[in-house]
Amino acid sequence: MKTMEKVIIHIDMDAFYAAVEVRDNPELLGLPLIIGALPHERGVVATCSYEARKFGVRSAMSIKDAYRLCPQGIYMHPNSKKYKEASDRIHEIWLTYTDLVEYISLDEGFLDVTGSAAHFGGAKRVGLEIKRRTVEEVGLTCSVGIGYSKTSAKIASEEKKPDGFFEIPDAKAFRELIIDRSVRVIYGVGPKTAEALQILGINTVRGVLNNKLPVCERFGKQGKQIVELAEGIDERPVIPYYEAEAKSISRETTFQKDITDLDYLKDALRLLAKDLSMKIRLEGISARTITLKVKYADMKLITRSKSGKAINQAKDIYDAVEVMFDAIEKRPIRLVGIGLSGFDEPDFQQLTLDDLESTQQGKKSKKVLDSTVLELQKKFGNKIIKTGNELIAEKRFRTEEENEGKE
Repeated sequence: MKTMEKVIIHIDMDAFYAAVEVRDNPELLGLPLIIGALPHERGVVATCSYEARKFGVRSAMSIKDAYRLCPQGIYMHPNSKKYKEASDRIHEIWLTYTDLVEYISLDEGFLDVTGSAAHFGGAKRVGLEIKRRTVEEVGLTCSVGIGYSKTSAKIASEEKKPDGFFEIPDAKAFRELIIDRSVRVIYGVGPKTAEALQILGINTVRGVLNNKLPVCERFGKQGKQIVELAEGIDERPVIPYYEAEAKSISRETTFQKDITDLDYLKDALRLLAKDLSMKIRLEGISARTITLKVKYADMKLITRSKSGKAINQAKDIYDAVEVMFDAIEKRPIRLVGIGLSGFDEPDFQQLTLDDLESTQQGKKSKKVLDSTVLELQKKFGNKIIKTGNELIAEKRFRTEEENEGKE
């Protein structure tokens, strides 16, 4: 029996954050809109309208550089709640056509419609229906690419942006489309790999295909993957995302000015640990690996990880992070973050008979207390109950913000 050919759809919302703001305030239509930090703040561009891109503004660009290029732009902070609501409505549309959806971000995803497209009149019909419904039901436009693999679908969605639609039916069409483009078009080829390929005299996809052996010898396993992707071979499956089974969850904060106060930095980590604890406890899961992320004033980024028994309490998360933080180099810091991974059901230690009598009542009381606290937080929010250290941390942050406001 012949295996059914894959049919993958890639959807990418057009300038998502900016588009939501324009939808809700039509007076912004046609203006260079930059979402992220404000010009006087430290931060980066989250996204920007196509009008802003004409000035050279791009996502992830320093807000200072964006302002230098486009001082006449409209600068706004992101409205995460609004974007999440729009994203949820968009995802509901996608799930109408398949349950095999891999969410890359709030505004981007892959759909495997191999087994379902025929029920809706074919993949092209599905893609066009998604575009129509996104406009009518959410008030936004998207670009849709249809391919035989994730790579081909992704490149197809980029062909006619914004509000585009494009199909790449097979590997031959894929190769013909990208043959003379930069090697950066190949999935996984970043700036450093592109530089290394350039040393070999390879700048385009054609160069990769004409030098398969040197690429494989120079890059090993990665080189083999680069060659295969250049040939149009991509067997990666669409992996449905379920939040409770996420590979990692993280929270981080970027400071408006470099911080050297260790107590202040620890307070930031304490509050991040509380947010993460609330999230995973609501999912009924625990994390075995805790990761500390620190970015110094010179932009050097370091991470430290520790694995052990599964935990989900804010204090336990913070305690693990504090040990790692105390061991790192102390100099001005601009960002701290915490990541959780290795998710599992909560760990339970087996008790001996001697332990049981002395701990049973205490464990029962703690379980009831934890359950009560979680229910209160579900109902009234994460800030309804705070430990003494969390109160101190929040007070310190409020004082710092008030002082900055007076400057």
